[in-house]
Amino acid sequence: MNQAILIPAVTFEKVSKRYGGITAVDAIDFSIASGTLVTLLGPSGCGKTTTLRMIAGLETPSEGRILIGDEDVTGLPASQRDVSMVFQSYALFPHMTVMENVCYGLRASGIAKRRAEELAADKLSTVGLSGFEKRLPSELSGGQQQRVAVARAIVLEPKVLLFDEPLSNLDVKLRRRVREDIRSLQQQLSLTAVYVTHDQEEALAVSDRIIVMRNARIVQDGTPRKLYEEPADRFIADFIGNANLLPVHAERIDATTARVRLHGVTLTLPSRGLLDGTATRDDLALAVRPQAIKLREGRAGQNELGGIIRKTVYLGGHVEYEVAIEGLGADVLVIAPETARPLPPETPVILELQAQGAALVSADQHS
Repeated sequence: MNQAILIPAVTFEKVSKRYGGITAVDAIDFSIASGTLVTLLGPSGCGKTTTLRMIAGLETPSEGRILIGDEDVTGLPASQRDVSMVFQSYALFPHMTVMENVCYGLRASGIAKRRAEELAADKLSTVGLSGFEKRLPSELSGGQQQRVAVARAIVLEPKVLLFDEPLSNLDVKLRRRVREDIRSLQQQLSLTAVYVTHDQEEALAVSDRIIVMRNARIVQDGTPRKLYEEPADRFIADFIGNANLLPVHAERIDATTARVRLHGVTLTLPSRGLLDGTATRDDLALAVRPQAIKLREGRAGQNELGGIIRKTVYLGGHVEYEVAIEGLGADVLVIAPETARPLPPETPVILELQAQGAALVSADQHS
């Protein structure tokens, strides 16, 4: 096997970025495999965009080392890095046609006009914009402008393609379609891509891997499924999709399982390494996805979890219920696929927690 294949496309080694007394990125380490799409996800101000800009060469690290392939690029300017970025605003030249916009980087690199137009036409075909070459950006829809920006970036055949909140200017329906286009294109061309967003659903939809950041640090790194089903703490559980966080008392925790009580109901769950951290028996919560709770009408019996429906919302493809758990003082969100006969408010119900979608978590480790 060719050893070069094993070299990550991007590597961060203890990278920090400070602005005066403010630490925007705090000693982070990660690597990105070639041909994968990795998303930097987190709330505003967590450091994800600063991290992306350091890959691009638009920001210089205060400490640490950045490699693209096996080349140390820590001190190199953006013009000397083999990366391209698709900006949030698309940054298209309004006075240039689609063809001229896509050719711009090639022409700036010294490629002859005819050859540049051949390469640009090929990439416009790839993104589904053949026939739009003579249009101005103002004559395109938001989704078409976004695809022009992608074509302009990939025509340079960069080692790494960077996306900075690329869908934030699009409406909800168009956002879904364009994110599918980006993912399909990335896989078709085996591009290495780093994608920044604060939208959890978007990250789950497009990523091979998600790096979640909070307060300038990485708090969890894994596949979309891993993060959704096995959140590291309360913050991750609540941030990646919806989660009900319910207080529990741990009766027993060992290396593999934990037995906990939730308002009279005994549950046995994977302990997920909680003994290896700082969690105590009083420092745990049960994170339950709304889709992992099944409702049935009735009054709870022994070792059953009962509640009263407070609110019913019909949303076409599913029904959302807000349920008050009797005696616990906590409301939970339940998403039910059965829409034929929604249960009305004040209906007493029994809640059944499904193992797939329930995880024991500790308090936030990076608050």
